[in-house]
Amino acid sequence: MIGRLRGIVLEKNPPVVVLDVHGVGYEAQVSMQTFYTLPAVGEETALYTQLVVREDAHLLFGFGTREERETFRALVKVSGIGAKSALGILSTLTSDELATAIATEDIKRLTAAPGIGKKTAERMALELRGKLSGGSNAAGLFTPEAAGGNEDIINTLLALGYTDKEARTACKDIPAGTDISEGVRLALKNML
Repeated sequence: MIGRLRGIVLEKNPPVVVLDVHGVGYEAQVSMQTFYTLPAVGEETALYTQLVVREDAHLLFGFGTREERETFRALVKVSGIGAKSALGILSTLTSDELATAIATEDIKRLTAAPGIGKKTAERMALELRGKLSGGSNAAGLFTPEAAGGNEDIINTLLALGYTDKEARTACKDIPAGTDISEGVRLALKNML
C-alpha cells in the first residue's frame, strides 16, 4: 500500500497534483485545504496518501497531515459517503472543524460541504461521534478549560461563521467570565 509520497511537484490542477517520485509521476487528488499549502511547481513536498480501489479505477488521495488522512478514512466508512464526498467535506472543513461539528451535532455546518444533505449529515454525526480527534480537546467539545472560560463567546463566533481556529485565536486574550456581548466585540476587534 502507498502510505506516503515525497517528491517534486510536477503539476497542480485542483484538485489533482502530480508528484515526481524518482522518475515516476504519481497523480493524487487532494482536498483544497491541502492544495493551498502545496509549494510551487518544481519544489519538493510530501503527502500522506490513501489508495482507493474501485471496480473501474485505482485512485490515490493525498493529504497534508496524518490527521487529515485519518479523518478521510473515518468519513469513507460512513454509509453514503464515498471518497469524492469525503474529499469535498475536507475541502470545506478542516479536521478540527469537522470534529467540532460532529461533537456538537452542528448539522447546518456539516451540510455546508458539497453533496452532503441533512440525512447524510445526521448519519455522519451519529456514526462518527467520539471517533474523530481534533483541536485542543480530543472530543472537539468546548469546555471552560479548553476555551479559557470563554466557550459561550467561541460558540457565538462559530454561529457567525468563523472557523474554530479563528474563534479560539480571537478569544485567547479575553479574560474568563467576560460578558458574551462584550467578549464577541473584543474578539471581533482582535480579528482586525
